[in-house]
Amino acid sequence: MKYLVIFFSAIIFISCSPKPYKQAEKIQTAKMEEVTASIVVNPAPTVLDSAGNAIPSAYIPTVNFGARKPFYVIIHHTAQDSLAQTIKTFTMESTQVSAHYVISRDGFLVQMLNDELRAWHAGAGKWGNITDMNSCSIGIELDNNGREPFAEAQINTLLLLLAKLKKDYNIPTANFIGHGDIAPKRKADPSILFPWDVLAKNGFGLWYDLPDMPPPVNFDEEAALKRIGYDTTDMAAAIVAFKRHFTKTDLFPILSTWDRCILYNLYKKY
Repeated sequence: MKYLVIFFSAIIFISCSPKPYKQAEKIQTAKMEEVTASIVVNPAPTVLDSAGNAIPSAYIPTVNFGARKPFYVIIHHTAQDSLAQTIKTFTMESTQVSAHYVISRDGFLVQMLNDELRAWHAGAGKWGNITDMNSCSIGIELDNNGREPFAEAQINTLLLLLAKLKKDYNIPTANFIGHGDIAPKRKADPSILFPWDVLAKNGFGLWYDLPDMPPPVNFDEEAALKRIGYDTTDMAAAIVAFKRHFTKTDLFPILSTWDRCILYNLYKKY
């Protein structure tokens, strides 16, 4: 019965106009053609020497290639009030923001871009040594204003989607992360209310074991955060991002004894 309600709600949502999002579809198709045209095979590369002369060159096609392969999944909350509002935002060229998927509070799943294309969801950020997360990740937006718990139906759909993406692209368990993890100075999504532990139990993202020993006296907190992936250029922001994801006790930019134990436990896993 629950899924019937979701199904019929989705039908009503999609059918609210004769040709919903027809203009967005037209624009996306045109941009797809632009992308395709930009990678049309050229006869040969043009490379000039210091005197401006073209060096000898040729184009010889390889038979071994493929489309972009996503290696990370980045989870966001929309910070908006409805699925319709978010879709409107993502179908307006002026916003310059997008995601591959949006999941509503009732679990309805919307795909907005092919997985192998580059959505504009991550923005300026860094994880490990990667500074262009848009080029290697899939972005998933959860319909949530950032101040409310995440609905069970929404998380259930998310888990099913993550299972498919992990299988389709062989994404490592540790590579399911949040927007706030890669951009700790700018972003806080998904919020402290997001159930990262539930995801980890299902194989999406790492989690800590119950710490059985404190870290050594010489434990380097900054090195540990870096090893996990955090950008520690702003150490306070990195600590807050770590606590938002893993400890959820407070958002003070200071690691407590308990926080340090958890960080040490995760450090050993990474």
